[in-house]
Amino acid sequence: MKTRNLILSILMFASLTAFSQEKWEMLFNGKNLKGWKKLNGTAEYVVKDGIITGISKMNTPNTFLATTKMYNNFILELEFKVDNRLNSGIQFRSNSLKEYQSGRVHGYQCEIDPSPRAWSAGVYDEARRGWIYPLDLNPAAQKAFRANEWNKVRIEAIDTIIRTWLNGVPCANLLDNTTKSGFIALQVHAIGKAEQEGATVQWKNIRICTTDLEKVRKPESEAAPEVNRIDNFISKTEASQGWKLLWDGKTTEGWRGAKLKTFPDKGWKIENGVLKVLKSGGGESANGGDIVTTRKYKNFELSVDFMITKGANSGIKYFVDTELNKGEGSSIGCEFQILDDNNHPDAKLGVKGNRKLGSLYDLIPAPANKPFRGGFFNNARIVVKDNKVEHYLNDTKIVEYERGTQMWQALVNYSKYSVWPGFGEAAEGNILLQDHGDEVWFKNVKIKEL
Repeated sequence: MKTRNLILSILMFASLTAFSQEKWEMLFNGKNLKGWKKLNGTAEYVVKDGIITGISKMNTPNTFLATTKMYNNFILELEFKVDNRLNSGIQFRSNSLKEYQSGRVHGYQCEIDPSPRAWSAGVYDEARRGWIYPLDLNPAAQKAFRANEWNKVRIEAIDTIIRTWLNGVPCANLLDNTTKSGFIALQVHAIGKAEQEGATVQWKNIRICTTDLEKVRKPESEAAPEVNRIDNFISKTEASQGWKLLWDGKTTEGWRGAKLKTFPDKGWKIENGVLKVLKSGGGESANGGDIVTTRKYKNFELSVDFMITKGANSGIKYFVDTELNKGEGSSIGCEFQILDDNNHPDAKLGVKGNRKLGSLYDLIPAPANKPFRGGFFNNARIVVKDNKVEHYLNDTKIVEYERGTQMWQALVNYSKYSVWPGFGEAAEGNILLQDHGDEVWFKNVKIKEL
């Protein structure tokens, strides 16, 4: 009887093991590069002892070894080892299309970063948006990378949820719907120094699961902090934290003209989930005019994605009192300046750059090295807690101040706002998006009251 039970146990274990193995497909056969193709660059890939080795080369762009098969929803696991001189990454849901930059590989990338920055397993959007989940959002994950050793990475891409792990540590937790399907690719990054030539990155044990994903995926409790990149959408996590859409992405509900009872009938356009200020000659509030929220806010965290066209000027104002200025020009309030610093003359005005992008307009300058990306959407975030205020650009704090202090009053007295008694000291006010006669785009306007 004992022998029989032992045999049954062995058979059951073997059956369960076979079932488990059937979920996973090896993407690399350990012998050659069958099922893979090289794209964009001329760096070399060689196979030896069950390992793919990518070798860096001068005078070539990023080189990618891509699967010939496309993948939608999946869980990918592999091991990598990288030379400390070389940056690399793992592309997924990526594409190479003739109509997009002549075939340049673009899409999600799980970063391989041996530098002191330590952003391995963060998520980069190759040849598109740049960083969409940098690991300064999850400092604990920056300790997961093992220099000069084999590292194990896990990528889960299931519908709009993208998550990564490095050596078992949760790294990225991203909501994004930009690309639903694409190939997987191993990157050899371009190099700029001769001493980097010949640096290597290696991969092995590359396997993928595309079925029964709900049984294989990690539970939510094992995920990193969430970042939502889906336009005009509040996730369950965000909702539980108190976030709400301040603009729904479709209508004018919740907004009116700053000097009107209704939304302007010209000068603004809603198109494909984007709220656009239309170009009208560069005048301040001279066309459709500024728009403001229909209610006032006191303590809050405001997040707005914006994109500026060449030479454009606009702003995000808060603590706005629409009764202060009934005449020409913009309504009065504290302003997160939006400006093309390189091409708009306002950048040269003011004091020490206090009219440049991200500044508290005409009062406090943002640093010159702020993390702005021209031609892309950037995120402005304003945090107000009583009299303490912070400006963030792309998750980097660039301005902080306290209202009502002696220093605050001195700044106001030396600014264009000196003619407005009590400027910036209201307990609450409207939030405003500015029409300065230039084309500027807004989306993902969210607020969390504190």
